[in-house]
Amino acid sequence: MQELINGLFSSFSQVSGEQWAKMIAMWVIGGILIYLAINKDMEPALLLPMGFGAILVNLPLSGVIDQLDANGSVVTGAIQRLFNIGIEIGELMPLLLFIGIGAMMDFGPLLSNPKLFLFGGAAQFGIFATITVASLFFPLKDAAAIGIIGAADGPTSIYVAQYFKSQFTGPIMVAAYSYMALVPIIQPPVIRLCTTRKERLIRMHYEKKSVSKAVRIIFPIAVTIVAGIIAPTSVALVGFLMFGNLIRECGVLGSLSDTAQKDFANIITLLLGITVAFKMQAEAFLAWKTLLIMGLGLVAFIFDSAAGVFFAKFLNLFMKNKVNPMIGAAGISAFPMSSRVIHKMGLKEDPQNFLLMHAAGANASGQIASVIAGGLVIKLVSALVK
Repeated sequence: MQELINGLFSSFSQVSGEQWAKMIAMWVIGGILIYLAINKDMEPALLLPMGFGAILVNLPLSGVIDQLDANGSVVTGAIQRLFNIGIEIGELMPLLLFIGIGAMMDFGPLLSNPKLFLFGGAAQFGIFATITVASLFFPLKDAAAIGIIGAADGPTSIYVAQYFKSQFTGPIMVAAYSYMALVPIIQPPVIRLCTTRKERLIRMHYEKKSVSKAVRIIFPIAVTIVAGIIAPTSVALVGFLMFGNLIRECGVLGSLSDTAQKDFANIITLLLGITVAFKMQAEAFLAWKTLLIMGLGLVAFIFDSAAGVFFAKFLNLFMKNKVNPMIGAAGISAFPMSSRVIHKMGLKEDPQNFLLMHAAGANASGQIASVIAGGLVIKLVSALVK
């Protein structure tokens, strides 16, 4: 027993007071993430494992990350190994998650009203505006990954960050998923600031149009081909998303579609959350640049939402049947949260104004546009930094 106590004392004595303070601060941050997941129901499948993982990797001489033993040999930690295999090499976990996301998505409202494709593109403005601003403080590769936060698309943010080997993957992921969860809090005031009550009262008639099974099957294949031609580096992102949707729509893989939407997506999300916590070690995470990344991510998210609204207002200058500008904000990638927020805002202004299907179409378009934008960012930034 005395030897055990002496061993513990010897190990802990290697940790300085400053290191203890930083680790305790990360325990608090981890606790906050767990609290938000449980008490506020904010992306619990991701924030809970991320918060717990933040505690695990910030324990003294934690066994979940690589350590040197008494003989100088490396003892492999479980979370670090998961990170190396699942994210650092090939960015596999974010890509696998896209299969589940694709299986969840119904592109019917978008296919029945193709003009909604425009809103997905317009709502990516904040990505490129934020990259420009972030490049004043960070190397261009890091700035590119930070800009993607604006799409409110966590997997794409992780993919781009890891593609460029960003040292800020942890803060970027926390920001991306936090703002996804905060869509109901952030978007309404931005939308109200950018619109008048008269604009928010615009009614949009929804005429249900049947979309044939053939069109639903051809769509994911066609999107993959077109995206691959326009932005070849987006093929992995778009391809896995569209593959998941093809599983859903083909009609012969019902049980696999259900599995991809539920069990598979949930398992990958849990593993992704606890794995990315490897990048939340105190020494790297507790820095002023982390706060700057959170701030820039919020700016990107606000810019994306506002850009979609103003694009809808611009279209109304030329359209006989006006578009409710609020649906432009649904062009971000936070599917289906953003479309639900828009629908609720519409009902609050006018209990007979049903915007859900229009917003869902714009939201689905935003999911496609965000992964294509991620590929374009990789292509453009890679060309500039050669």
